[in-house]
Amino acid sequence: MSAVTPARWPREVGAPTRLLIVDPAAGSWRDALLDDLGRLLQPGDLLVVNDAGTLPASLPGAARGSAVEIRLAGSPSEAGGLGPWPAVVFGPGSWRQRTEDRPTPPRLRPGDRVDLGPLAAEVVEVSSLSPRLVSLRFDREGDALWSALFGLGRPVQYSYVRDALPLWHVQTPYAGRPMAAEMPSAGRPLRLPLLRALRDRGVRLARVTHAAGLSSTGDPAIDAALPLPEHSEIPAATAEAVARAKAEGGRVVAVGTSVVRALESAWDEAEGRMRAGTRTATLRVAPGYAPRVVDGLLTGVHEPGESHFDLLQAFAPRPLLEAALAHARSAGYLGHEFGDSSLVLPGRRLAGREPSLPPPPS
Repeated sequence: MSAVTPARWPREVGAPTRLLIVDPAAGSWRDALLDDLGRLLQPGDLLVVNDAGTLPASLPGAARGSAVEIRLAGSPSEAGGLGPWPAVVFGPGSWRQRTEDRPTPPRLRPGDRVDLGPLAAEVVEVSSLSPRLVSLRFDREGDALWSALFGLGRPVQYSYVRDALPLWHVQTPYAGRPMAAEMPSAGRPLRLPLLRALRDRGVRLARVTHAAGLSSTGDPAIDAALPLPEHSEIPAATAEAVARAKAEGGRVVAVGTSVVRALESAWDEAEGRMRAGTRTATLRVAPGYAPRVVDGLLTGVHEPGESHFDLLQAFAPRPLLEAALAHARSAGYLGHEFGDSSLVLPGRRLAGREPSLPPPPS
């Protein structure tokens, strides 16, 4: 079965983003545009975004006499970047090669040094999951560390992208502190005028800051365990907004799978509510999981075999998702981080005119 064609470059600001609406309650799907979101969400609904900025998480270096690439897999929980930082080690090569085709890196051990140009790191732990998954402690912290990372690093990217990406291409419009190894890409097409229009219509907005990790490593053991534990922060105002939406009959709509994980990880079963605060999210949302907080999500167009597709099955049955995906393939939707969007949300029929659609890609 063919896959959804990946978007090979970010679309221009203002270019239309297609939206595949999947309604689990009706067992149906339909086409729209992202700009139709104001007619799909209702006053009192809560839209929650991940405002984590994207790190320059790809770091070229050397270890044990061999060229390596270090890809940070998230952020440390300690202030100032003191560490340890989760990371995945790649062998020689570049993003132009598929991750699964990269040479095997040298096997690192605790105490090994990784030279990263002006920066150095010590391996403090090697995961039992895979020798390529390590924890690193850099030789500096605070401003000196951030300066070195932003001077040395580049965004993580994959071989389907047509050219080297500048860091600003992998930020959402509302990105704040750099914490994410890869862009929380579901929010990239949510331009600020659209968010203002949603707010003016009565849709409430809230945020989490969640260190979204890597989406692929080429290591079967690591990829099967994705997403890895991720640092997550939920403000008190967001917990209060969730409680208010639930009390008033509004729907909580997560922008991206990282927001789903953040909100669901904050659910306190004993107290029957979501709690604010900082934590390490370890919850894996997958088929059979019954969401406690999130009613639906805005995300990309995901394929079976991805952890994102597993998460979607907590919100809609697999046959419906596969049927909608087959339509997306035939209709020319684009996938991956710069692609089109999907909204998985029980809803009501759109009022007024049918949404206009952009022409299919050439």
